[in-house]
Amino acid sequence: MNLSGDRTTSKRHSSLPTLVAHFFGILAVVLMLIWLLHYREGIEYGSDNPLKVLNVHPFLMYCGFLFLVGQAMMTYKTAYASHQVQKMVHGGLHLIGLVLGIVGICAAFRFHDKLNLKDMVSLHSWIGLTTFILLGVQWLFGAFTFLAPQSSSGTRTRMMPWHVLGGRALLYMGIVAALTGLMERATMLGQSTNAESRLINFLGLSILLFGVSVDFSVALGRYN
Repeated sequence: MNLSGDRTTSKRHSSLPTLVAHFFGILAVVLMLIWLLHYREGIEYGSDNPLKVLNVHPFLMYCGFLFLVGQAMMTYKTAYASHQVQKMVHGGLHLIGLVLGIVGICAAFRFHDKLNLKDMVSLHSWIGLTTFILLGVQWLFGAFTFLAPQSSSGTRTRMMPWHVLGGRALLYMGIVAALTGLMERATMLGQSTNAESRLINFLGLSILLFGVSVDFSVALGRYN
């Protein structure tokens, strides 16, 4: 049996969705910046303008959190590096994403405080915060199971399928949170221009296709 040939073929197959994921992921970052900087008020956490503070939330929750989580998942399964390097980059990108996500969530609460709005009343906020908390638990679980030297190989083998399944499920939950957030923001904007409405739609589609491509990349990368 030619195992090395099988691995080469599988990695070639997984490279296409990886490239597609990078394309849509970066496209979503660009569209997000155009939307927030050109059509909206800009991005500034410490601003006296509540809308500038609010804009920090979608920027960091996608560009800082969801995008990095997707990159972390693909790095572990498709990167040409040693297994130890893959694990460290995988965990490091997740940790950076979680830290930036905390800032993004704080921006949303800060916006609510400035306008005396109630917190956690929308479906978006329920899905988003639940996803963020569960991903934090997932990171801690992964760190203690796969990075801690005292963890046995048997434990890692048993837990790996659940870790992969949980990560893929949380990726889709994050995509849902992002799309419901865009819908909520579009509703808040009311009578926006046709160009801005189309931009928001293309942004949402790019985020969705980014998530699907990441999942395809991870699924094919498992067989390397």
